[in-house]
This record gives sequence, structure tokens and C-alpha cells, in this order.
Amino acid sequence: MPRPRKCRRVCRYPENLEFFPRENSEGKKPIVLTLDEYESLRLIDKEGFSQEQCSQQMQIARTTVQKIYENARRKIAEVLVDGYPLKIEGGEYRICSGIQEGCGFSDSCSQAQMIPFRTKGENTMRIAVAFEDGNVFQHFGHTEQFKIYDAQERKVVASEIVSTNGSGHGALAGLLQNLKVDALICGGIGGGAKAALADAGIELYGGVSGRADDAVKAFLSHTLAFNPQAACSHHEGHHHEGNCGEHGCGGHHCGQEH
Repeated sequence: MPRPRKCRRVCRYPENLEFFPRENSEGKKPIVLTLDEYESLRLIDKEGFSQEQCSQQMQIARTTVQKIYENARRKIAEVLVDGYPLKIEGGEYRICSGIQEGCGFSDSCSQAQMIPFRTKGENTMRIAVAFEDGNVFQHFGHTEQFKIYDAQERKVVASEIVSTNGSGHGALAGLLQNLKVDALICGGIGGGAKAALADAGIELYGGVSGRADDAVKAFLSHTLAFNPQAACSHHEGHHHEGNCGEHGCGGHHCGQEH
């Protein structure tokens, strides 16, 4: 029986997840750089780590680092030479909490507790809430934390708070996608973020306020008041609410594992 692969530790989530050539990229399938490949490039090429230091930081064998790094360099070469679009997503990784033993090479680790990348069962739905001090945070693009809930049979079975690691507007949808989130509850949200969430296949329930736990409970009971036209406001406490009826969460198929 083969030994299970060890997840690679990643200490900084990318700020940008997609890159496109200015010209002649139509019809070209994007090259996908995984998060662990990205981290090897960041540590070795940007931070100046040796492969030995990189292996210690990512908590994997040096031979594994060498293979990941070579794959990453080859992909970047294809992007630059042949003009392919680039996407950063997926891979076998876990985000560093910044408090783990052996973390000390980089100052970019978050100090918040990070969610382990748990396998989702076939009947599990994962819900994210833009989170601050127990409440639904009202400005999605400035979200510093998400509270992640796993639900089965309309009941929450697990929850954890996840730091965004300083990710900006453009990276938040990708972060949620990599967390295998099915639905997002938030306050205000901009049009670009809405489009990114739609592209990621994440259902959006904006214009929500109040306690995060109460919002998720209402969501699971089909009584959540939300506004599909909710927009991001820069004035604290300004939000819109509206009851849009049932959200039909039973239609999700969340059987993919990671």
C-alpha cells in the first residue's frame, strides 16, 4: 500500500492567481501552477533559500522540493516563451499558521489559526462567512478572516476560523475555491468579486448582517434574509437586507475530495 503524500506547507497565499499575455493568448489553455510549486519559487527564487532550507520550510524531503521546483520552473518557462496564460491553484498543501514548530525562515506567516484542508464527504456542504468579532463582516474585499462551516443534513458539524493571510480582492475567491467552499455569506461585495465567485462556482448570499452563527443557521433552514444586489459600501454598518426565499442548498454536489 503506497504511503500517503505529505501536504506541503505554504506560508503565503498568492495575491494574484491569474496572469495573461497582452496579445495572442486566445485559445490557449492556461498552464496551472500549483500552490506548492508557487511556494518553492517564492522561497528559492525570491527569498534566496537553498533547496535544503526550502525543504525544511515546506516540511518535505529535499528530493521532493527539487522535483516541485523543477516542475515550477518548466511551467514558467512555457508561459514566458510560448505566451500561455498562467493560473495558480490546487496542489497538495496546507497554509502555515505561523505558530508551528520549525517555522522561522519567513516572516510572512499568519498568526491566525488556519483550517486544515479536510476531506469533504459526499453529503458535506462547506459555507464561508466573512467574519469579524463573531459577526458577518460588511466589506468583503477587506475581509481578514472567514469562518468556515461544514454542514451535513442541515446541521453544522465542524467550524474553524481562517485567516486570509492578507489576500486582496483578486485572491479571496481563489482562496475560498481552494478551501472547497460551496457558498459565501457576507455583507457588501463589489462586482468584480461577484464575478470571481461565480467563476469559481461559489454561491453568493450578500447583504447579510448580524451574528455569523445565526446567519449560517438561517441559511441551512432556508430562512436567511439576503440581497442578491448587495454592493460594497465604505460606510460601516451600511447594508441592505431582503428575503430572497429559499436558497436550494440541497442541489449541491460536494463529493470532491482533496
